[in-house]
Amino acid sequence: MPVPQHPKLRVAAVQAAPVFLDLDATIDKTIDIMAQAAEQGAKLVAFPETWIPGYPWWIWLTTPAQGMSYVQRYFDNSLVVGGPEFQRLADAARQLGIWMSTGYSERAGGSLYIAQALFDDAGGVRMTRRKLRPTHVERTVFGDGDGSDLNVVQTAIGNVGMLNCWEHLQPLTRYALYSQHEQVHIGAWPSFSVYPGAAQALGPEVNTSISRVYAVEGQCFVIAPCATVSDAMHQELCGDEFQRQLLHKGGGHARIYAPDGSELGTTLPHDAEGLVLADIDLGLISLAKAAADPVGHYARPDVTRLLLNKTPGDRVVHCGAAPGARSEGSASMEMVPAEALESGTRAE
Repeated sequence: MPVPQHPKLRVAAVQAAPVFLDLDATIDKTIDIMAQAAEQGAKLVAFPETWIPGYPWWIWLTTPAQGMSYVQRYFDNSLVVGGPEFQRLADAARQLGIWMSTGYSERAGGSLYIAQALFDDAGGVRMTRRKLRPTHVERTVFGDGDGSDLNVVQTAIGNVGMLNCWEHLQPLTRYALYSQHEQVHIGAWPSFSVYPGAAQALGPEVNTSISRVYAVEGQCFVIAPCATVSDAMHQELCGDEFQRQLLHKGGGHARIYAPDGSELGTTLPHDAEGLVLADIDLGLISLAKAAADPVGHYARPDVTRLLLNKTPGDRVVHCGAAPGARSEGSASMEMVPAEALESGTRAE
């Protein structure tokens, strides 16, 4: 019997600032960075949370009323899944022969979502997902994802999963991905620039530690891209000295971690743009799993278990519709017994 071969590949975590509130220019920059990663031998490159068109930092700096001045620009420059700008990213992945994960503000109908997508090296879309619960004031901009987004996809470069920012502070969310035997985790962050010195939980020490713990707890490789706040963004967002104290420039702390928690690659200064590169060997995961597999030999399902509801969060359900009929943006369902709905079972 042949010995299984475990993928070995070079991966890249992006540390950079987007072209703030400019969809097309940020996609141009994304493709340039993808090309740089491919030239350096990377097989997978990962971009930060809401990289396109940038994180809406004004929500931490001003009142909701004052923040309304950004709403239309942010909405208009958000990414539509399957739209022409989205296709540009898929085409670039195919042309460069590189896998790519990016964070973006997703525009769907009249709502926005913190989202991620994974493209393969042939330009295929392997996964899109939405952040389950935007954090704190993020909820003034973005809606919720649902359980169908908690997926790990089996690929030629390993079992890949993705989360955004403080989703990594949700123990059950982490466990949901571990349970799907995740090997490569992309943990995207927006930059650690807000409330410096006043909110330890929002800073780099805590949040890079979260990425490291994820690697050890899940026995997987963690690629943690992290954006920066550019001079142009700082000038755009900070109109007075008080706001300049609330939001600092830079804040990039991109990292890559191994399943034993060791840091891989060379880190960059917090205000520099570039790539953190590392060569990973998925065969090393078995060594970490031998000590502690949280969803296998190290688990106690007789004591604690996770209930994972992966039912899509359809806003409209058409009961009694003709079999096979489906209206855009909603589910097509015949009448379903109440107990089926309560159990999360979805009729086809």
